[in-house]
Amino acid sequence: MTSKPNILFLMTDQMQGRVLDDLNPCKTPNIDRLAARGMRFTRAYTPNAVCSPARASLMTGLLPHNHGVLWVTHSVDDDQGMLRNDKPHWAQRLSGSGYKTGYFGKWHIERSGELDRFGWQIFAEPLGNQATQSLTDLPELSAKLTKLEQKSKALVNSSNFSIEMNLDRNEGYSDSRFYGVTDVPPEERPLGIRTQLAMDFLDNVIDADDPWCCFVSLIEPHDPFICGEEAFSKYDVDSLELQPNVFDNLQGRPGIYKKAAQIFDKMNDHQKQEAMACYYANISEIDEQFGRLIDKLDDSGQLENTIIVLTSDHGELLGSHGLYTKNFTAAEEIYNIPMVLAGPGIAQGVVTDARVGSHDLCPTILDLVGCDQIESADSRSFLSVLEDPINESVKFQTGYAEFFGGRMILTQRVVWNGQWKFVFNGFDFDELYDLENDPYELNNLAYDPQHQEKLKEMTAQMWQVIKDTNDGSLANSNYPSMRVAPYGPMIID
Repeated sequence: MTSKPNILFLMTDQMQGRVLDDLNPCKTPNIDRLAARGMRFTRAYTPNAVCSPARASLMTGLLPHNHGVLWVTHSVDDDQGMLRNDKPHWAQRLSGSGYKTGYFGKWHIERSGELDRFGWQIFAEPLGNQATQSLTDLPELSAKLTKLEQKSKALVNSSNFSIEMNLDRNEGYSDSRFYGVTDVPPEERPLGIRTQLAMDFLDNVIDADDPWCCFVSLIEPHDPFICGEEAFSKYDVDSLELQPNVFDNLQGRPGIYKKAAQIFDKMNDHQKQEAMACYYANISEIDEQFGRLIDKLDDSGQLENTIIVLTSDHGELLGSHGLYTKNFTAAEEIYNIPMVLAGPGIAQGVVTDARVGSHDLCPTILDLVGCDQIESADSRSFLSVLEDPINESVKFQTGYAEFFGGRMILTQRVVWNGQWKFVFNGFDFDELYDLENDPYELNNLAYDPQHQEKLKEMTAQMWQVIKDTNDGSLANSNYPSMRVAPYGPMIID
């Protein structure tokens, strides 16, 4: 067995951090088992609540304005949303240190799909690209994945749905399935297909002398919320409680939030509960697939020598503030992500409130395995928290995220400090929340005279990050008509 720890990275798409809370109805026994032998971060956050920027930040340790992927790669012209090629990735460090690396599933970081350029030797992601190296008995995985997922998509689309709902509001827009319960089992859908490819990879590396890193990237539980009959049967739809901010009238919040919520305003409470049940059931299916991988390590005797990381690119609104999916809001439901780490060098059975970003995983993973660091002012390793959470968590209470819109461009920055959260909206009025006393973000305090000092303090924190990370677009916003922040950058000088 190698002396270096192996790495199993479990990645979901659009999964709320709150689903792992003790009182949340979502059933995740395998993830709970993983958390019990490691650490769960209740305040983990994404540096951007959109797939491509968040994933690029995870790989590089950089904020989006520095790695260049500001929007999802498929929604802009070829010369936009481009990953800057001179920025190193942590998988390159692993590969250069003797690790066998494999990546299976959604990439969505740049357009080439040539994952070998970024440190992944064996890969299968649904662009049809070919893996550049082969291990014994491993087929041409990318072509296999593409074929299987095309078959899976056709199978699901033609399947019987015992429950389904389509969004069909507004003339001129096509109908789109929003949630549904299919008779296609999970092993025949993308989550099962991608997991099986990862299982095949592990079969070829698990007993070898070299350390390995296996990255499993699922597209679930991203909308549409599709789950199987068996998983759905675990949930009593009518007993699912809608959280208070589902009924938020968005008073005192940016107008675009209200405009975006209109597509969902015809949903009745039962439909909202069904959507929640399908979402939770899909996560339960993910949990079962991840459990297969964890059990494989356990059965092989490799579990104790493997660092397991579980996280998501961003969360899901799931009806909060009258909204679903993500984009037009900075709500905790999409910025707070699940994060669990377990394995050698990591404290066991700990739930911490240390605030760490998914981009901080880049330096942390390299620290855990003893590889050369990628130096950056954008992120920092939280190895000290993993080793000594009681004394070190207090040093990790701030956070910073940035949003550039998607198909509709806008400017937003999100700042956390302890229980406080500030949202700078370059396109509308700002937001300030006391998350301890207002966890559902119903009371915007940004324009409350009693909280102007706190607003100033949080704005100063924003300007400091902008300065430290060379965010030129906002650092150079002194032009008179651009002075829309509550306080200007000179408050930090």
